[in-house]
Amino acid sequence: MKLKNKVAIITGASRGIGRATALLFAQEGAKVVVNYFSSQKEADFVVEEITKIGSDAIAVKCDVSSESEVKEMIQKTIDKFGRIDILVNNAGIVFDAPFFERTVEQWKKTMDVNLLGTFLCSKYASKQMLKNESGKIINVSSTSGINSFSPESMDYDASKAGIITLTKNLAKELAPKIQVNSVAPGWVDTEMNKDLPKDFVGDETEKIYLKRFAKAEEIARSILFFASDDASYITGSVLIVDGGHD
Repeated sequence: MKLKNKVAIITGASRGIGRATALLFAQEGAKVVVNYFSSQKEADFVVEEITKIGSDAIAVKCDVSSESEVKEMIQKTIDKFGRIDILVNNAGIVFDAPFFERTVEQWKKTMDVNLLGTFLCSKYASKQMLKNESGKIINVSSTSGINSFSPESMDYDASKAGIITLTKNLAKELAPKIQVNSVAPGWVDTEMNKDLPKDFVGDETEKIYLKRFAKAEEIARSILFFASDDASYITGSVLIVDGGHD
């Protein structure tokens, strides 16, 4: 097992990439904090699945853009498991809207959840990690933060580009005790993308060398790589997982 007895917080873990990562981490021996914001039912189901695997988990509701709630989530993790070894900053939102219809509220909410949330969780989790003189932080960015060709989601793209920059700065700030890396997925078959127009999905699929969207489990395996000792000499890096793309 690659994560035996490790304690991992995974934000946005009730569905999609976060859920797949939580289950994979549990299979590799980790104890998991399943963070969620809206659906306790979905989070509790992930906890049940982890229990069936044979590991331990708790579901913790937390708005990652709220400093007080992040502090509370960290404390609940310490109260339950006594330590934090891994943080996966996965929680994210997106609003698709034309540029001139984009609202300030949408822009701020996207930045607050995607970028500020990554900062807050990293800040307070890393304080606990430093007590043990070790830790892994994996930030889920996006290829949209590297090649931005979607004006209808420019705030999302900007937030993901910010996560990449934050990753590199945190890697320097927290070295040598804590490693900080980022996974940048391309298109993934998740709940977030379920309402995309079929024509758009078809056009995007044609641009992908492997001719399909990724499965959430495939992104989870990349996150596991950074969380494990397999990546013991990697920090400040961004791994693009997009199936090859024009």
